[in-house]
Amino acid sequence: MVTTQRRGRRIMMTRPELDAFLAGQRTCRVATVGRDGRPHLSALWFVWDGSAVWLYSIVRSRRWAELRRDARVAVLVDDGREYGELRGAELSGTAAFVGEAPRTGEPCPELAAPEALFTAKYFGGLPSMPHDGRHAWLRLTPEAIASWDFRKLPGG
Repeated sequence: MVTTQRRGRRIMMTRPELDAFLAGQRTCRVATVGRDGRPHLSALWFVWDGSAVWLYSIVRSRRWAELRRDARVAVLVDDGREYGELRGAELSGTAAFVGEAPRTGEPCPELAAPEALFTAKYFGGLPSMPHDGRHAWLRLTPEAIASWDFRKLPGG
């Protein structure tokens, strides 16, 4: 269940706007919690399936180790250069590890859809998802989403 956005409702994205925005963006910033409690940010490619953010992460990364210890995560996707163009979404919740780690391509029905989306988005033209034995899948089904689109402001 996603919490309702309390502030900025006037500029928040509708569900169709959010879906189109997340489907069209290529890079997100992933925030994890370090051992000492400090946030750690990293950029990552992602796909949105309409209900979850799927992240294809290197399993020997700091991000992966931090999520193994504390699965709380926030993902930020944003766009725009000028003030009146700014838009984005923050999705937060608990990361789930899906499939084998590292991913070698063993059959995993739960990964069929995100891998098809990922292949189309980043490897257009390939018949299937390339697996390098270094990455694995994380799924964030958001518990909270906050979005904004400054183009909705008067004069925007």
